[in-house]
Amino acid sequence: MSGGVDSSVAAARLLSQGFDVVGVTLHLWDYPDDGSVKSRCCAPEDIHDARRVADALGFPHYAFDRRELFQSEVIQPFVEGYLGGETPSPCVRCNRGVKIKELMQLADRLDASRVATGHYARIVQREGRSELHRGRDASKDQSYFLHMLPEATLSRLCFPLGDSDKAEVRAEALRLALPGAAKGESQELCFVPTGRYDSFVSDRGGERLRPGPIVDETGKTVGQHEGVHRFTVGQRRNLGVALGKPSYVVAIDAEQGRIELGPVERLMATSAELGELSLASDVQLPLEAEVQVRYRGTPLAARVVGSGKGPGSARVLFEKPVQAVVPGQFAVFYAGERVLGGGLIRRAETASAASAELAP
Repeated sequence: MSGGVDSSVAAARLLSQGFDVVGVTLHLWDYPDDGSVKSRCCAPEDIHDARRVADALGFPHYAFDRRELFQSEVIQPFVEGYLGGETPSPCVRCNRGVKIKELMQLADRLDASRVATGHYARIVQREGRSELHRGRDASKDQSYFLHMLPEATLSRLCFPLGDSDKAEVRAEALRLALPGAAKGESQELCFVPTGRYDSFVSDRGGERLRPGPIVDETGKTVGQHEGVHRFTVGQRRNLGVALGKPSYVVAIDAEQGRIELGPVERLMATSAELGELSLASDVQLPLEAEVQVRYRGTPLAARVVGSGKGPGSARVLFEKPVQAVVPGQFAVFYAGERVLGGGLIRRAETASAASAELAP
């Protein structure tokens, strides 16, 4: 229970279905006490809100301190990723290495057979398997962040909100007069509610932060920057330079501290190398799928094949070039509504790079 509307309504629905419910909140992060942060998640104030809901609905509630685990599994990789020229997807790592993992272990300690969350996703039972599917509300679907969960975990999970949309859930919270029913919804990362990822990384980068050149596609230096963590592949705004034509970040060389700008054509990827591969129990490579290369991205037709680079690796071959396939994000495979698996984007190959290799 995060103290927000979604998990509160999920708990209320389970109670109405006759389940014995135990509320659990993981304390993951602390915020300043100066009132500067209005939207929060998994902090002491949220524990209080979750407990108020549990008291109102009449079930026990427990809080567990997992700040150290959150630091090692989410915060450190997030900072390292940006300093390494990538654009991390911390919500995947949080669900895999902290939230779902810890909730499963705590369920065993509390003698609970199932684990429920307020995620907008669905578990579908088919031919003896537990399959992960998209939530009915396409604007809230969170299956992307859960693509790596094994079937043994899916078989114990329950998503009471999977067939609902956000407006319906909010209305239900208000009808039930749940504490926090009118609570706002954060649109940013829970640990960077201001949205200033660059400042967050700057505060933790120490001696690894260093300025470097911004170059155009010919290699000419056109500006200077204060750190590669301030940029992401595909970025167009706030580049700090004006070239007189549309320009995008097309490459980040973290080792040399260099940011390269170029036209949109340099961002059109024909394939991507993946690591940390996860596949559903009945799925094997090669496979044809719709591949989503970022959380809010459009699923695109592609073929996923082995890469020959060992276990946990794969290669995605896009049917048509895809703009801004960004290292550090995850490519998630779908067959319609069903999640087939996914992997971490290590590198993207663009059409322009492939053409250059073939040139005499």
